[in-house]
Amino acid sequence: MDRVGKADTHIHTEYSGFAKLGALRFPESVTKPENRVECARRDGFDVICITDHDETAGAFIAREYAKQYDDIDVVVGEEVMTSDGEIIGLFLTEKIQPNLTVEETVDIIREQGGLTIAPHPFSFHVCGLNEKIFDIDLDGFEVLNGGHPDKYSNSFAQLVMDKYPGRWAPISASDAHSKFTFGYSWTEFDGRTADDLRKAILQKKTVPCGRTAPILSEVQWSMEVVMGGQRLMYRSLRGKLPNMEDHSLVDKINSLSSLKKATGIVGGFMYLFPPVSFIATLASTIYLSREARHMHRNLRKRLDEIDKIIMTHDRIDKPSEG
Repeated sequence: MDRVGKADTHIHTEYSGFAKLGALRFPESVTKPENRVECARRDGFDVICITDHDETAGAFIAREYAKQYDDIDVVVGEEVMTSDGEIIGLFLTEKIQPNLTVEETVDIIREQGGLTIAPHPFSFHVCGLNEKIFDIDLDGFEVLNGGHPDKYSNSFAQLVMDKYPGRWAPISASDAHSKFTFGYSWTEFDGRTADDLRKAILQKKTVPCGRTAPILSEVQWSMEVVMGGQRLMYRSLRGKLPNMEDHSLVDKINSLSSLKKATGIVGGFMYLFPPVSFIATLASTIYLSREARHMHRNLRKRLDEIDKIIMTHDRIDKPSEG
């Protein structure tokens, strides 16, 4: 097969709800599913997987919207929060409830005929599965997550993949919550359809490509979600934001008191004032750099512990002779 396809297996829409940063709450994304499809087509993607947090509604909308085109496929996915960390299910038929164990979640994904991908497995600042990936039925994990600019999470994931080749499909994905952070990282595969991507993952023949999104794009994303949240709160204050099925972001905004909505709008303007947003970005960059250095000090020890885990699993899985 001569055609090389381009896929992003980890993308968010406005159906991903809210994020928390200390006392602050802000939308994970304000991008409509339909806009995700159009943006991916412009950037030459053959397959995109919509993987909202604990929700599949946006993915089904995007898949239905994409049916008018013959140059892109949309895979229904979900980034599910388990009691052990986040896992992505791809090729799903219905929503999976969060906060089960990862083993229970994997079983449900398999019952739907889905694939299992570990997002940002070794992240130290979001909920990755870490060494739990070695205990579950996993098809692949991200060796490049576009939203992780720190110098540890992706590099350690790649070290693990390189040390045990052929065990999992190597995945590169944007983890994009905004048009500004999309398109910097992707996975290549033989073919161009969703079925071709599925086959490549199962055969462990995916090729991770790209790089992490630049810091400036992360700043643009943060400003986009703040302004998007302000618009939604303003519409809600005017009584012009109808509730939408399975749309936790809209439901949450409509449930706020008028005072909290007004406070959120004012607080948003404070964040958008240039020094504040850039100071916040600088602070997060310093934190990531410091923590990455700390994690690197224990890198060799962690790899040795993973060796022991892998050897134990291999002994258990190896059939006894005679």
